[in-house]
Amino acid sequence: MADWKNLDQLDSYKALVEDPTRVDLRSALAGEPGGQRVRDYSVPMAGGLSFNYAARQVDDGILQKLDALAKESQLAEKFAELYNGAMVNTGEKRLVLHHLTRGQLGDPVIAEGVDKRAFYVEQQERIAAFAKRVHAGEVTNAAGEPFTTVVQIGIGGSDLGPRAVYLALENWARAEGELKMEARFISNVDPDDAVGVLSTIDVAHSLFILVSKSGTTLETLTNEAFVKDALVKAGLNPADHMVAVTSQTSPLAQNSGYLAAFFMDDHIGGRYSSTSAVGGAVLSLAFGPEVFAAFLDGAAAMDKLSATAEPLENPAMLDALIGVYERNILGYECTAVLPYSQALSRFPAHLQQADMESNGKSVNRFGEPVDYVTGPVLFGEPGTNGQHSFYQLLHQGKNIVPLQFVGFRQNQSGTDVLIEGSSSQQKLGANVAAQIVAFACGKDDDDPNKRFDGGRPSSIIIGERLTPESLGALLSHFENKIMFQGFLWNLNSFDQEGVQLGKVLAKRVLAHNTDGALAVYSELLGI
Repeated sequence: MADWKNLDQLDSYKALVEDPTRVDLRSALAGEPGGQRVRDYSVPMAGGLSFNYAARQVDDGILQKLDALAKESQLAEKFAELYNGAMVNTGEKRLVLHHLTRGQLGDPVIAEGVDKRAFYVEQQERIAAFAKRVHAGEVTNAAGEPFTTVVQIGIGGSDLGPRAVYLALENWARAEGELKMEARFISNVDPDDAVGVLSTIDVAHSLFILVSKSGTTLETLTNEAFVKDALVKAGLNPADHMVAVTSQTSPLAQNSGYLAAFFMDDHIGGRYSSTSAVGGAVLSLAFGPEVFAAFLDGAAAMDKLSATAEPLENPAMLDALIGVYERNILGYECTAVLPYSQALSRFPAHLQQADMESNGKSVNRFGEPVDYVTGPVLFGEPGTNGQHSFYQLLHQGKNIVPLQFVGFRQNQSGTDVLIEGSSSQQKLGANVAAQIVAFACGKDDDDPNKRFDGGRPSSIIIGERLTPESLGALLSHFENKIMFQGFLWNLNSFDQEGVQLGKVLAKRVLAHNTDGALAVYSELLGI
């Protein structure tokens, strides 16, 4: 059994605290030695990706100490316990099994008397069979006409991850002839969200997926009512257009109001559910089950690499270690995820939830307060748009923000133009290369307003092209990085009590059971 200790109880962490070394990125990346560093500080990933950390503030000595930290913290052993079915989610007394949705890393995991890998595969096979029937015109609307659009109704992890993945692969699927149905998403309880989607689709040829584990999620059921009302007003029977993704014990599971129900369970948190039925149904309908399977394969290959015991050969573990060093030793409060790929436009939003909901904790996995900072604030936008937005603060502001770039050598569409001697894709790549060096090395100038101090750390994940396999690997990398950081901080990264209080108070407002400030704010908002 792994020994769970707070970060500040570890001798290897104390050695890092006492180490006065601070890597000067300006000198580290200067001249030919800097070029060699870029070649050396790189680790291969799955899906044809690589993780390059040459512009992070580490050297061989710090890396050795981080290696020691990983081993004393037993990161590999804790991951093995997790994927072999230990109760790692201490807050909710649950297993953590999202890795099992894409592969079997260890021993069979039996929960509630069920082989969970077999259960997840069964749901994937049921979804694949249903999607094929829809695509073949065997499942149609009441008029016998095919469905052309699929709409996911869900919030939080039922929306952010699947939406990010769909948008990441939409242009790839168009280019490859794999776009079977267009997908839309309704998440916000703000009625303008549902109305905005419903006004731009043909509801008669739309299939709606209601995603709610409990079958009682207020925002999701409210949006379902919007959809059903629109269907009825169009003279359609909602039962001919609705599919549920839920738990086997929810009121949606055996309900004649749905064409089919596909199942998830309590051992997969919403923010980790894109590779479960939560993502599987909408993505299999949009792209076909073979594309979803390739996405799972990329994630499974990256999971296998993340189980590597040697920290410096394990990109997710190494990324996590450097991130903790930046947060707890160097004192950086934020992290920016900056994909130089328009397809990944919603990927930072997904990672906001995955990271900040997982590691935004001030007590350890036993409920005891910790005396060190934990998860960073995470934000991001795709390049090059972000360069014309918040990069000013990143370059010359008082706060140093570590940056995580993502870039590809080819675009998804295969279409490009030459302008002034270079293609659009080359211009995109030139910008990200320039930004890495500009952030690290800065620029001297007699005019203080034009001076760049440099010393701003970054890493980059580089791939040939964003495909289902490379996207699955990218998703797994960040999921496992978050997990390893939670292990280092001794947190339970798999519950989210911080989102519950607001829900409870909102129910009081709707029941008009309020007083004091809550009553006045409710009145001001017209409730």
